Amino acid sequence: MIRRLIVLAAVLVLAAGCSPPKTKAEQEQEPLNFSILSAESQKSLGPLWQPLLDDLSKAIDRPVKAFFASNYTSLIEAMRFNQVQLGWFSALPALEAIRRADGEVLGRVVGDTGVDSYTSVLIVRKASGITLDDVLKCDKRLSFGLGDAKSTSGTLAPMAYLFIPRGINPSDCFKAVRSASHESNVWGVSKGVLDVATNNSVGLLFARRDNAVIAENVEVIWESPPLPESAIVARKDMDPALKAKIAAFFLAYGTGEGPEADRQRKVMKGLTYGGFKVAGADYLDPIRKMEASTALVEAKRGRDKAKIAAAQAEFDALNTPPPPARPGS
Repeated sequence: MIRRLIVLAAVLVLAAGCSPPKTKAEQEQEPLNFSILSAESQKSLGPLWQPLLDDLSKAIDRPVKAFFASNYTSLIEAMRFNQVQLGWFSALPALEAIRRADGEVLGRVVGDTGVDSYTSVLIVRKASGITLDDVLKCDKRLSFGLGDAKSTSGTLAPMAYLFIPRGINPSDCFKAVRSASHESNVWGVSKGVLDVATNNSVGLLFARRDNAVIAENVEVIWESPPLPESAIVARKDMDPALKAKIAAFFLAYGTGEGPEADRQRKVMKGLTYGGFKVAGADYLDPIRKMEASTALVEAKRGRDKAKIAAAQAEFDALNTPPPPARPGS
């Protein structure tokens, strides 16, 4: 009896391995998974994205399903292993997707004010009396909320622009440090669970819309230079014709006149977007520069001459303007 079961199991395994490959028509009807970064909760973002994903599905004649994960790294890994084929990524995760997940930027987001940038901020509870000077004292009196480790505005920007240039390591500076979503950080500061936290200008807009009482209880004490807005990223090995259709959909979405264009603009307004545009080759350079600046400071702190030289070379390459074009060239 045991021998028969073993033989039957082997036959089933072989049969599964010998199943005919899917036809092109079958492959073209498989759902595309669209990842949505976890800066805010699935509950708040899902309903805002669904109309746009429905429109995308109709435009490319293929099902498109939303894919959420608990952190940015999970979304990058999901694209790396082809669990998702395209998605919405903020700038730093977009760069990571290009480096590690065979990703390609199809277009960048334009905010609903027409600006394609936003800022990182530090927030405190209103009337708390906590100032930026208090934060930079590093006397371990305050609790601090960072963003996800791969968050552009929640971690990279405040580290690159505020803490690292001053030689500050948050874990040595505050009595407690935690990483959470922008949504959680607003709530934590508003309720007094956190003394200070990172966030961004768009996250605060969402907070004011979703819970005005919570949002009105926080105030900004620091703001970064402009950061590049988020992007639509697809796997580079996606069928070129399909990829072109998707790019064309986003670049045309909400443009033109008439009721349909008005409806699409209303969908984007819910996401605080004004549209999408082509991302130039230099789109992610501000992120690369922040990384290079951070790496250079860390190398100097470690006093390793080889690492300092390598970091300096990378920093100089990104920050040296190209030579002027010769007349007639």
